[in-house]
Amino acid sequence: MYTVAALYHFTTFADPAAIRGPLLAVAEENAIRGTLLLAREGINGTIAGSRKGIDAILSHIRSLPGCAELEWKESTASSAPFPRLKVRLKREIVTMGKPDVDPRATVGHYLNPEEWNELISAPDVAVIDTRNDYEVAIGTFKGAVDPLTKTFREFPEWWEQNKERFHNKRIAMFCTGGIRCEKSTNWLLQQGVPEVFHLKGGILKYLEEMPAEESLWEGECFVFDGRVSVGHGLKEGPHHLCHACRRPVLPADMGRSEWEEGVSCHHCIDETTEADKTRFRERQKQIALAKARGERHLAGED
Repeated sequence: MYTVAALYHFTTFADPAAIRGPLLAVAEENAIRGTLLLAREGINGTIAGSRKGIDAILSHIRSLPGCAELEWKESTASSAPFPRLKVRLKREIVTMGKPDVDPRATVGHYLNPEEWNELISAPDVAVIDTRNDYEVAIGTFKGAVDPLTKTFREFPEWWEQNKERFHNKRIAMFCTGGIRCEKSTNWLLQQGVPEVFHLKGGILKYLEEMPAEESLWEGECFVFDGRVSVGHGLKEGPHHLCHACRRPVLPADMGRSEWEEGVSCHHCIDETTEADKTRFRERQKQIALAKARGERHLAGED
């Protein structure tokens, strides 16, 4: 059983590149896999490993400048959810493309799962899902608005085009782990929205703590690792990943005529050319050959 830790923390790193080397070394020493992103605004990532290994890397992260109060969310996976370790330097730890957005200055009001249920049931509240369209497609909160954005960078433009829909509404926002809402709530406050709320710890914390019989969540939550989705109690969900388009599919979808492993699914069958599909088939062939030899092929796991 692998321990999975999802984390982020906004702080000021004067020199993220100087932090990367020691962080990478500790992660490698403890056989940690997953992705950690470093930027001047802080750290973000999801990692997996043994209980001892996760404790060691979290201890190191908490020792970084301004990270003593780091919070994270834990779950488990029955098989390795990541094929490799990546520690990368970025301009932003979650890309919104708005340099004036600063969650360290101000954010919306945090709500725990019980408070969240009460708020989003109120008639004067608009609930907005800040995740990408393929994430929303497999699960969201009852009655939530789906902006149909393909990336978080599109959210400010979507808000500008749709803000009149939410006149005189209190705004409640949520995302997978909470990091997008740190930026999106700061953005809305800058735009003059007076009352903005967000779910502390995101969907993952809600599914961990909220009993299914009291839940307002519908479906599964997409996660960016080998589990693909999780449900209440953070139990692994039924979804698989189409390795052509990176969208989640259900086992029933894999029986459809559009499904060809590693090549296409019903979401992307018409989005790629025959040349693309030929390339994907060759990649899938190499993955199968590596598997037959008892070897790992990272293209098939990553």
